[in-house]
Amino acid sequence: MAHIDYYFATISPFAYLAGTRLEEIAAKHGATITYKPLDLMALFSRTGGVPPKDRHPSRIEMRAQEIERQAKKTGLPLNPKPAFFPTNMAPSAYAIIAAQNAGGGDLGKLAHGILAACWAEDKNIAEDEVIKGCLKTAGFDPSLADSGLLAGAETYAANLEDAVKRGAFGSPFYVTDSDQRFWGQDRLDDLDLHLAGKI
Repeated sequence: MAHIDYYFATISPFAYLAGTRLEEIAAKHGATITYKPLDLMALFSRTGGVPPKDRHPSRIEMRAQEIERQAKKTGLPLNPKPAFFPTNMAPSAYAIIAAQNAGGGDLGKLAHGILAACWAEDKNIAEDEVIKGCLKTAGFDPSLADSGLLAGAETYAANLEDAVKRGAFGSPFYVTDSDQRFWGQDRLDDLDLHLAGKI
């Protein structure tokens, strides 16, 4: 059975624009997924990237255009200038880590719900009530937001180290158990073809 390690940040617009396609592709091929939320700004600094606000204006402008184009392609609602971006990624990442450890709900729905809260609903995903609402909607106990904070912090840091070791440098980033790497939601079709044994 194929396996995918999914490295992403809970404030990443491109992870949001992936929608639930990763989960659909994994289900199609009987693949499993490990969700590995991480600190994207730290990943950038470790792998030669630059936070969006510090990039050259031409890169900032291109990113803004690309986000809106991709939103139109996917049909996902998007506010290109969300009210709470950037915000602290750690609390929402800890909740995903706790939910993955606890089981019983839909992790894909949780991850997408948190991303949508930022990029489509103008909610602050660093706030407990927002996180608890996302947990509940995805079938998890909302109290997971209050538990396992130490373990969450340790796993969050470990996810960053693992991402660097595995060659990830952005979000979303998908790495298969055969070490095939796919960067960006626009490479999900390639991941699908790879799992089908076509590329």
